[in-house]
Amino acid sequence: MKGPGRSPMPQEADTALLDEFVDALWLADGLAKNTLAAYRSDLGLFGAWLAARGGSLATAGEGDINAYLAHLHTRPERIKPASQRRLHSALKRLYRWLIERGRLQADPMLNIERPIRAERFPKTLSEAQVEALLAAPDLATPLGLRDRALLELLYATGLRVSELIGLKLFEVSLQDNVVRTLGKGAKERLVPLGEVAAEWLQRYLTQARGEILKGRGCDAVFVTARGSGMTRQMAWTLIKKHAVTAGIPRERVSPHVLRHAFATHLLNHGADLRAVQMLLGHADISTTQVYTHVARERLKQLHQQHHPRG
Repeated sequence: MKGPGRSPMPQEADTALLDEFVDALWLADGLAKNTLAAYRSDLGLFGAWLAARGGSLATAGEGDINAYLAHLHTRPERIKPASQRRLHSALKRLYRWLIERGRLQADPMLNIERPIRAERFPKTLSEAQVEALLAAPDLATPLGLRDRALLELLYATGLRVSELIGLKLFEVSLQDNVVRTLGKGAKERLVPLGEVAAEWLQRYLTQARGEILKGRGCDAVFVTARGSGMTRQMAWTLIKKHAVTAGIPRERVSPHVLRHAFATHLLNHGADLRAVQMLLGHADISTTQVYTHVARERLKQLHQQHHPRG
């Protein structure tokens, strides 16, 4: 019997199965640690629900999965659409893996459709807004010079904030104007800097970084007054601070919005979608294609504003 207040646990066999599955998934696809943890959590909850009803992951049928999905929709805390899609992906991968290894004959996910994704287009900034944001830091101070270099680098490369704060000195080549970064799933890529961003980075590294560190050692490119590498929260805070100076609402700006601006502005100026995919480090081009809508909308606006029959 379950103790009072205790959540049901998956069967031991299911726990071992999930350990094996997640390891296999990591080896085969190199998925990010957070993605693997989310898959394991989703499947563990399903396994616990099955165990409370005398079932298991390996013996679950289509009816069990449909019943569980219905159960999720009846809870007070409704499951978010993104979580529904992730659960579907986790289940799909699990049962395909079991079939490939001859441990299951029929796929219980065969007739279960993936939840429809509502179209959601990324927030971005106009080129004028980006220029105002880049010009916001006070260049008379070492920290202001650091912030200018950071903003220029984000806009020039489209790096994720985790990639930005994880950037080490040895991963930057100002001779070749490129940075090397580890993206999602520990996948390495080279991203060009561009001359303007390279010049600002050079100024920061030679004129401000040493003054900020005051003799303390740190291999992170972007450092704080405490002599340590910058945190994700710090990057968010300083970007929002400079957004206010630039006259842009705080809620409109984040490190990821600059990544969106990087991609959208490239497409606006005729960049190839595949090239943008490589620069962003997207594994699937469908992730990149969302930016084409933003670019098309901008072109429509320009047409309406400037064409005599717009």
